[in-house]
Amino acid sequence: MAQVNKVVRSVNAPGETLCVDVFMRPDASFGFEEFRRDPEDGRGWYPVGHHSAEVFKTAEEAWGRAVQIVTWLDASSD
Repeated sequence: MAQVNKVVRSVNAPGETLCVDVFMRPDASFGFEEFRRDPEDGRGWYPVGHHSAEVFKTAEEAWGRAVQIVTWLDASSD
């Protein structure tokens, strides 16, 4: 069975065409990625931020960096 990342936090922008996922890797490190979807395109979400290679020790550190980088993201978002 393939090991996959587990999303621990996901926040959508108003309009729900952008989102940020904070995830835990199988090695227990954390990361985040920004995704986009276009309602007229049925293929679903695709990465646009190219941040998933960054490595953090905690989900909180990953979230903090996401808030710094992703312009639409608000630190109080849930």
